[in-house]
Amino acid sequence: MDIPIWLLILAVLGGGGIGILIGRQSMAGVRAKHEQEAEEKAAMILKNAELQAETIRKDRILEAKEKYLKLKTEFEETSNQKRNVLLQNENKLKQREQQLNQQADHQKNRENELNQLKNEIGQQKNGLTQQIDALTKRKEDVDRRQQEADRMLSDQLAQLEKIAGLSADQARDQLIDNLKAEAETRASSYIKNIVEEAKLTATKEAKKVVIETIQRTATEHAIENCVSVFNIESDDVKGKVIGREGRNIRALEAATGVEIIVDDTPEAIIISGFDPVRREIARLSLHRLVQDGRIHPARIEEIVAKTRKNIEDEIVEIGERTVIDLGIHGLHPELIKMIGRMRFRSSYGQNLLQHSREVAKLCATMAAELGLNAKLAKRAGLLHDIGKVWPEEAELPHAILGMELAKKYKENPEVINAIGAHHDEIEMTSMISPIVQVCDAVSGSRPGARREMMESYIRRLKELEELAGSFPGVTKCYAIQAGRELRIMVDADHVSDDRAGVLSYEISQKIEKEMQYPGQIKVTVIREMRAVAYAK
Repeated sequence: MDIPIWLLILAVLGGGGIGILIGRQSMAGVRAKHEQEAEEKAAMILKNAELQAETIRKDRILEAKEKYLKLKTEFEETSNQKRNVLLQNENKLKQREQQLNQQADHQKNRENELNQLKNEIGQQKNGLTQQIDALTKRKEDVDRRQQEADRMLSDQLAQLEKIAGLSADQARDQLIDNLKAEAETRASSYIKNIVEEAKLTATKEAKKVVIETIQRTATEHAIENCVSVFNIESDDVKGKVIGREGRNIRALEAATGVEIIVDDTPEAIIISGFDPVRREIARLSLHRLVQDGRIHPARIEEIVAKTRKNIEDEIVEIGERTVIDLGIHGLHPELIKMIGRMRFRSSYGQNLLQHSREVAKLCATMAAELGLNAKLAKRAGLLHDIGKVWPEEAELPHAILGMELAKKYKENPEVINAIGAHHDEIEMTSMISPIVQVCDAVSGSRPGARREMMESYIRRLKELEELAGSFPGVTKCYAIQAGRELRIMVDADHVSDDRAGVLSYEISQKIEKEMQYPGQIKVTVIREMRAVAYAK
């Protein structure tokens, strides 16, 4: 059956309206659900935002508190520093105020002292004025009395001339002669007393210093000879040393500059030469040649050249060891080398290095006792004979040569003067110079230190006795103790006790002027008075 169209249209429209209503209701439910979720989400975001805001607020508060504490600490430190500075300045001001007060008090005291001095000076001036007035009056009185005394003396002289029958000039001459004899006697006694007093006062301390110096500086004495002895095990070696027709010994003598003496002396070869360095080179060369066994001219020249180089090295080593032992620093290398060469030099039989070391120690000890520079004195004592090892021949004295060497190598001016003046070649300008001179004499004049020729020794003693015997009144004289003391016997009838003292002084002065001798000579005048009577 057919359904009418309008019914279909109504059905469709009704269905559409119902669908729309249903759709709207479902959409409203969905919208309500979305709005609820949105509200919940918004509430959650708001809650989170509030939590974050609270956290940020707390962080900002903490940061503000930390910054406040930091600023407070810095402020307190700055305040404390400023307070300390203020306290320091306040203390300085107080100290300055105290100093000013003290200075003001000191100034017041000085003003008071000056016022007192002015008063005292015024009083002394018044007293001096009174004394001058009194002295003036006294001088007038003395002048008046002097005039009266002169007048009375003239009258007395006139009366004496009449009574004695002598003029005033004649009486004066007689009186002068009598007074002259008396004055000579008194002068000799006075000289003797002065000499004894000087010995007790001035010489006492000097002797003490010298004796203590010598006792504290005890060194060995070495007497150097002009020959060296080379010991061999058997006489068969002598033939090898001589060589065929003497060529080996001639080559050795030509290379070393010494004389080789091969004689009948058993197990010994004698090396003769004035230069100890050459003798030492020859001795060491012989020792090496004999040990090696190969002795011929070419080998001899080779060994001598090596030995000479070793000796030069040993010389430097000896010099360095010497200055180290003595504690002397800053010496020029050339001076050190010359000090080493002293080991192979001798002076009157005394080893020059040992002598210089001894003089250096004596100088240091004596300078220390006298309150002078001991190190400078030791330096001058070691170098005082440096001119004796001058490598070239020279006509100047060794003291002047040593002084020139010291100048060349820029030594101290006091050391230079001590070297040049230790034999009075130049004038002494330093306190160290006489110390070096005295210590050189002490080291050289001790018994056993040096050796003189017998003839010159005997001649010196005879001259000493003849000089003392030339004085009037001397009967006998003897030089004893190796010429260190001169004993003189005088005639008691011609020489009085006072004259004996004067005679000893005159003889000692003449010995100093006319003779040369080491050390000092004691002059002893003996006057013996004998009274003889016979019982009959």
